Amino acid sequence: MTRQTSGNGQIYQSVVDTVGNTPVIRINRLGPKNVNLFVKFEAFNPAGSVKDRLAMNIIEAAEASGALKPGQTVVEATSGNTGIGLAMVCAAKGYPLVITMAESFSIERRRLMRFLGAKVVLTPKEQKGTGMYNKAKELAEANGWFLASQFETSANADIHENTTGREIMADFAGTKLDYFVTGYGTGGTVSGVARVLRRESPGTKIILTEPANAALVQSGTAQERTENGGPAGTHPAFEPHPIQGWTPDFIPLVLQEALDNGYYHDLIPVPGPEGIAASKDLAQKEGIFTGISGGSTFAVALKVAADAPEGANILCMLPDTGERYLSTPLFDGIDADMDEEELALMRATPGYHLG
Repeated sequence: MTRQTSGNGQIYQSVVDTVGNTPVIRINRLGPKNVNLFVKFEAFNPAGSVKDRLAMNIIEAAEASGALKPGQTVVEATSGNTGIGLAMVCAAKGYPLVITMAESFSIERRRLMRFLGAKVVLTPKEQKGTGMYNKAKELAEANGWFLASQFETSANADIHENTTGREIMADFAGTKLDYFVTGYGTGGTVSGVARVLRRESPGTKIILTEPANAALVQSGTAQERTENGGPAGTHPAFEPHPIQGWTPDFIPLVLQEALDNGYYHDLIPVPGPEGIAASKDLAQKEGIFTGISGGSTFAVALKVAADAPEGANILCMLPDTGERYLSTPLFDGIDADMDEEELALMRATPGYHLG
């Protein structure tokens, strides 16, 4: 039978209107057979990641409050996905955008943001996330620009409460959701979704994860903060890790809501290599192409699944697409040239030649 589609029944007035309503997809070939494992695949957002949600809401909330004036420049510090989302939203709405980003993050991210019209200012890798954060604050203060403040703004968790959480409840209507697994970058996803689950699905166990070698939350050490809630410096438990988009070198204020209110039931750190392996498995065994952060979350979801009771339903967040990781360790061993097996296949039929 030929598959058919019927359209969305509407014409969108802007690309921004297509943010959200990302699919929940069943995992069929990975994980134990006695549980039901699902992923919420945020790569279906128009700029390819979960951060499109907060980018949209930060700008629209600032427009509504008058904090962002027509034509005013927006500035933000980001490891990439928020910057790409902001670049998409600002391009659609006509705002200039300046991004500050540590030079250690992938080249694809810089090029994507610049392609969307943003200016990208790189900060030294030795200054980590706080370096790019402080540079964004300096530029905003010096030029009168609007600072997006993704790590502090209430618009971050609010959008996940009003969209991501609502979508999950709708997709699992009539079905018990036993576990929700997510990592954190800003903390908006876990804080916002947890508000909904605690209120409407209190039986759902929320599992939080972070890099094993940068286990800031697990350390139990409080983050030192400035008056506005921003980081006063690098958290002592931070070490560089390969899970781009996760866990800057400080605990964001947005995440602090989840920590202070005990929103999560368990915290399971994950080594970067396990996340990379899980991302490759998702691509090659499920056809789901996500980045290192998605692979790392899925690796933890597999650990949860291994101990979950019979018939449990487990939902794992996949924050983005794997296409912005081409220059990272995720693609180590993936060559552009043919390997020996591919060469043998090419030579196996008549008419081949190499230039």
